Amino acid sequence: MNSHIAPILTQLNKVVLGKSHQVKLSVACLLAKGHLLIEDLPGMGKTTLGQAIAKVFGLEFQRIQFTSDILPADIIGTNIFDKEDGQFKFHRGPVFSQLILGDEINRATPKAQSALLEAMEEQQVTVEGETFALPEPFFVIATQNPSHQIGTYPLPESQLDRFLFRIELGYPDPSFERVLLKGQSGRTNLVSLEPLLEHSKLQEIQAAVNQITVSEHLLSYVMSLVNATRQSPDFAHGLSPRGGLALIAAAKAWAFLDGRDYVLPEDVQQIFIPTVAHRLEFSQKASGGVNQLVETILEQVAVPS
Repeated sequence: MNSHIAPILTQLNKVVLGKSHQVKLSVACLLAKGHLLIEDLPGMGKTTLGQAIAKVFGLEFQRIQFTSDILPADIIGTNIFDKEDGQFKFHRGPVFSQLILGDEINRATPKAQSALLEAMEEQQVTVEGETFALPEPFFVIATQNPSHQIGTYPLPESQLDRFLFRIELGYPDPSFERVLLKGQSGRTNLVSLEPLLEHSKLQEIQAAVNQITVSEHLLSYVMSLVNATRQSPDFAHGLSPRGGLALIAAAKAWAFLDGRDYVLPEDVQQIFIPTVAHRLEFSQKASGGVNQLVETILEQVAVPS
């Protein structure tokens, strides 16, 4: 593993106890220049993970609490009339930061959620015809509560497609939960976290991840997986070309974290469910959970020899 990233993972695992795989996925998401959606019950450590990532990577951090009455201007910013100058000036909203933690994003209305669409895709926002660039790097971590909870709005497909990964933290193992109950929570370690990577180095690593080699055989494997989602009767529609590109980008980041400059089929398999599951919609014939159905595709598609 890259010598700059190994200590970062070590520190993050001291804050988010017993979730090393999810922590690694979160770091891979940042290195692949993606965005991360964390779906789970309240109190599982979603916000803590986002704050820890901001600290160890030394990123400018803004937390946006999504509520039913939040407006797009509360996120992006708005033009305000300046009496002294006699003209309108744009006052930037919290989206102008390097790491945005959108807390409980599905408690906001679709109109408010849509304020992040252009930002996540183009790394810019447009207000009254004027375009403003967002900082570099730009990383969105959004948390959402399960859709069956009161007061939630489902994220539209166009919004879900902007997230490279969707992960769940889940309940901690009993041994780690015992540590939490003793009062030794990850938040205690969060306070003492220090930046471990300069912005220029992070951008250098992101560029190196993009240069990871993907062989023709690996491309054939990814295409077979994508086609399998399109042909499956369990899904109303298959992966889009953007979904295929997301698979490649995520697999490159996973290979980098494993210390390789080339992608293996195992890398694709490791990131397949968090990359794909939130992009697929059940058909009327589907039975079982979406993760289970996506895993079935992995089992059915053979790895090219």
